[in-house]
Amino acid sequence: MSQENLRLALDLGTTTLAGRLLEPGGEIVAEAQIRNPQIEFGSDVIRRLEAALGGHAERLQTLLAEGIRSLVDDLLTRAGASPSVIAAAAAAGNPAMTYLLRGLPPEEILFPPHRPSNRSGVFISSSELPLGLRAPLYLFPLVSGYVGGDLLAFVFAQKEAPPGTLLLDIGTNGEMALLTERGWLTTSVAAGPAFEGAGISCGMVAEAGAVEKVVIEADSLRIKTIGGFPPRGLCGSGVVSALAAARKGGLLDSHGTLVAPGSIETNLARYIVETSEGRALRLYRDAFVEIKLTQEDIRHFQLAKGAVRAGIECLLKRAEPPRPADLLVTGAFGLHLPPGDLKTVAMLPETMINSVRFVPDGALAGVCRSMLEEGKMEEVEALALQLRPYPLSGTPAFEKAFLEGMNF
Repeated sequence: MSQENLRLALDLGTTTLAGRLLEPGGEIVAEAQIRNPQIEFGSDVIRRLEAALGGHAERLQTLLAEGIRSLVDDLLTRAGASPSVIAAAAAAGNPAMTYLLRGLPPEEILFPPHRPSNRSGVFISSSELPLGLRAPLYLFPLVSGYVGGDLLAFVFAQKEAPPGTLLLDIGTNGEMALLTERGWLTTSVAAGPAFEGAGISCGMVAEAGAVEKVVIEADSLRIKTIGGFPPRGLCGSGVVSALAAARKGGLLDSHGTLVAPGSIETNLARYIVETSEGRALRLYRDAFVEIKLTQEDIRHFQLAKGAVRAGIECLLKRAEPPRPADLLVTGAFGLHLPPGDLKTVAMLPETMINSVRFVPDGALAGVCRSMLEEGKMEEVEALALQLRPYPLSGTPAFEKAFLEGMNF
C-alpha cells in the first residue's frame, strides 16, 4: 500500500460521520464511522439550527470539527499512516451540517424561504478551521436550503441512470432525486431520526449487536443481530422488520396501535406487555438488556415513514409524464430490507416495492468519485446547478399524502 497522496472522503450525517481513505487509484485503505458529537444539542437538524441561532453556533461548529478530527484519526490509525499522507479531502453534508460547519447564519435555511445566500462548494483550509489536515477540505455545494451536498453526492455517484430512476437517501431528512425527461427533480422531507435508531427508546446505529431482522417462527419472534453479537438495541432496519412482523402476527393494527393481548389468538400475545410508558412490543430481555418498541416509538416511525412515502408520491406525480421508478436507497437502512417488509409497513408505493435496490454508502461513494479524476469537482458544481428543487413543506398535496402514508 502506498503511504503517499491518500484521498479523504467524508459523509457528514446528522447522526453519523462516515469516512474513507483512498489510494489515488480508488482502492479503499481504511473506512470508519463515529457518532456525530453534535447530538448533545438534539438528534434532529431543526433543534441544532435553533441552538445555533440561540448563541451556540460556535460550540456546534467546534463539536463537528472535533468529530471530523476524531474520525480522521481513526482512519489514519487503521491505515497505519500519518496525517501528512492526506493530499486531498472532500466532504458532503445536508444543508444544516454544511451551515454549522462553516458557521453561516442558520436563519437562512431555518426559516422560509429556506434560501442559502451561497450554494457553491468551498475549500476550507486548516487556518479557517482546525481539522488536522494539511490539505484543504472541499465541501460539496448545496442544491437548496433543504437539499444538500449529500444527495448531490449520491446523484454524482450514478454515472449513468435512465429516466424514471429515483434516488432516496434516508436519514433524519429523507432527501430524494427523480430523473425525469427534463432532468433531475429533488426534494426533502423531515423524517426525524427514527430511521437511524435515534428517537427510539431502544434505538442504536447499525453496528454490532443491533437487531436488524425480526421474523415469526411458529409462535415466536426470532431476532437477528448484526454480526451475530448479543442484542444491544434496534437499528433502523430492525425497527422496520419488527413492525412488519408485529403487523403480520396481528399484534399491530392498520393505524399503528398495539392491540390488547387478550384479543390475540396465538402465543404471540406474550410479546405485548404493559409498562410504565404504556403498552409495548417486547422483542428481547435478559439480565442486562430489554429491547422493546413503545407506542410512542411506533408513532415516531409512522411520522418518518409517512413523510418519506408522501415525498415520493408527490415527486412522482410532479414528473412529466409520471411513471413507476427504479428506486435506489441509501442511508440509514444499511444494505437490504425484504420487499415484503417494506410492503407490510406501507413505506413505499406498491408499484415500487419490487424495484428497490439498496446502495451502501451512496453519498460517500459520490464524494470518493469526485477526487479520483481530474475535473470532477467542476462536474459536481455543474451538477448542483442542474438539480431542480421542488419544495413540498406545507403544500396540500403533501399534507394529504402524509396523513394517508402514516397508516400500515
